[in-house]
Amino acid sequence: MRPGRILDPALEQETAADRERRLQRRLLETVAHARAHSAYFRRTLPERVERLEQIPITRKDDVPGLQASDPPFGGLVAVESGRLARVFASPGPILDPQGDVDDFWRFGVALAAAGFRSGDMTLNSASYHLTPLGFMLDSAARILGCVVVPGGTGQTDLQVRTASALRATAYLGTPSFLYALLKRGRELGTPLQIEVAFVTAEMLPDSLRAELENDFKVRVLQGYGTADLGLLAYECTEKGGMHLHPECIVEVLDLESGSPAAPGQPGQIVATIFDPAYPLLRFATGDIGAMAQPGKCPCGRTAPKLGGLLGRMGDAVKVKGMFIRGAEIEKALKAFPAVIRFQAVVTRDQHQDQLEYVLEVAPGAAVDVALVADALRDAVKVRGEVRTGSVPENAKRIDDRRVWK
Repeated sequence: MRPGRILDPALEQETAADRERRLQRRLLETVAHARAHSAYFRRTLPERVERLEQIPITRKDDVPGLQASDPPFGGLVAVESGRLARVFASPGPILDPQGDVDDFWRFGVALAAAGFRSGDMTLNSASYHLTPLGFMLDSAARILGCVVVPGGTGQTDLQVRTASALRATAYLGTPSFLYALLKRGRELGTPLQIEVAFVTAEMLPDSLRAELENDFKVRVLQGYGTADLGLLAYECTEKGGMHLHPECIVEVLDLESGSPAAPGQPGQIVATIFDPAYPLLRFATGDIGAMAQPGKCPCGRTAPKLGGLLGRMGDAVKVKGMFIRGAEIEKALKAFPAVIRFQAVVTRDQHQDQLEYVLEVAPGAAVDVALVADALRDAVKVRGEVRTGSVPENAKRIDDRRVWK
């Protein structure tokens, strides 16, 4: 099995004291830049900031409203729009800007840790369409000298045939689609030659990882990030949690007090990044996680570890690597006045997410479920089955019934 490697020893192996001093310096530099160039932070930052906890928290769930009131970016971007490289439209809706630098989202260290190497023929099955994940992974692979096959999402048979013809050795995307590709390759008699995979955007249960590694002989390592913040944490070959990226500050804050949660205790993940184009300060992701117990990792990396992800806060659930939100579903269904109540039900079968919408229709009325399905697909970017039925009056708008093992 190919080894992982440390991409930047100066950062990934620095002492705790050096890391603290460097992050504090970067924080104060970014605060000054954001106050000078971002209308939002000029308005919200205190006049004097010396410590991280003095910075007010910005919630991801507030970004759609900020962007609607101050288009296009809610005053968060700190450069002229013409200096951006790309702009994406993520579910929310949220416009996500990309600054014009190599590996803008910082995934390179994660791919190196996983064992990606120059010359790897790399199938990237993350979406390139309006959302940023495809480009996030693409740019990191290119930094390492990989050859990228931009598969995007769907078209399983075509991706299998392409990866087989090119003898692809590496994979980027969600773990569930990797499983689908490998399984389909066997069924078609064209087994794939993928040796290493970096997966993200959805949960990686132990059962799925074991099947991928033991049955298909693919090393699978994962990372955690968001469309707004880029990569925040990543696994090394020792696993046992995800190292925090050296170029960001990650906090896990107690859900009630807002104070730092003790290792092993759940809290909301709040992150700060130092990018001059999009300098997000104490950005609350809505994800719930826990820090790992402190200790030395045999890989030599010294950054603390995120122990794991435990779920989401609020009315949002990630399905097939994309967030769906009750508010977006409700907005799409306003075009169908016959629908008086709805519920989105998320389940999982054979390592694949399943999404079903149950619509309760007014007595004597009717609705075209095919038209509804298309409208919902356009709104949330994930296709689901639609059926009519009864929905309890106080039912959750999104009922996540998945069990992760």
